Amino acid sequence: MTRIVVHAGFHKTGTSSLQDYLRHHRAALRERAAIYLKEDFPEVGYATRAFGFRPSLWRRWRFRRALRAFLAGLPDEDQIFLSWEGFSGIMPGHRRPLTGLVSGYDRAAVPLAKITRDELRRRFGPHAQIVFLYTLRRRESWLRSVWGHVVRSIQITHDMSEFLEMMNDTPSLEEEAATLARALAPTPVETAWLEDLTPLPQGPAAAALRLIGLSEAEIAALPPARRTNIGNPPALSEAFLALNREISDKAELKRRKDALLHSRTPHE
Repeated sequence: MTRIVVHAGFHKTGTSSLQDYLRHHRAALRERAAIYLKEDFPEVGYATRAFGFRPSLWRRWRFRRALRAFLAGLPDEDQIFLSWEGFSGIMPGHRRPLTGLVSGYDRAAVPLAKITRDELRRRFGPHAQIVFLYTLRRRESWLRSVWGHVVRSIQITHDMSEFLEMMNDTPSLEEEAATLARALAPTPVETAWLEDLTPLPQGPAAAALRLIGLSEAEIAALPPARRTNIGNPPALSEAFLALNREISDKAELKRRKDALLHSRTPHE
């Protein structure tokens, strides 16, 4: 019987660090699990993002088709670990065409998770053991990190305080995970807090390592993690905000942001 762990989100909860660690130590962990990351299933990633922006029946079908094609090419394994925060849809703070600001995950995350579970059972059999993992982060810290991301990646013109007010009704990630747990029951949903994982030598990857069955002693014997996707300093985020307010041409805005980003060394 195959066991599959699906790390399906959420954005800005140490996912890049977790994936970077697994990427660099994939070979060493091969005897415990076959690890697949977003670069291993680009068509699935594209389909999740498209569905997240516009959750239609057509795009749901495209996601199912892409995931089914990817899974069909996988060899049988005792244990598989999949990680891609896009399995939750798109990050809140972005905008959907017509409906505007994305203020939560459930509209996309629940159907994506259900389809993922169904397709895993179709590929590996009805008795496959499936576990979903969602990494969490305290609400205000998470929203501040989300603002730092969207002010860099899209043309948002709201400062952080305005953005936090706009996102006032956004559920906490703990609430989002509880919604998913209810929707997926009896399929297990595990959670892990970034604040608990960050101090550990292996960082957020410790949550994945535990779920694929490594003991604490085995985890402690592994190399420490390096920090990745570190947030921009406040001054750089403010510079991005100023460019968003100043430049209307999207190509020029991207060029100026890229130049600014590459001229600075991001740090927290």
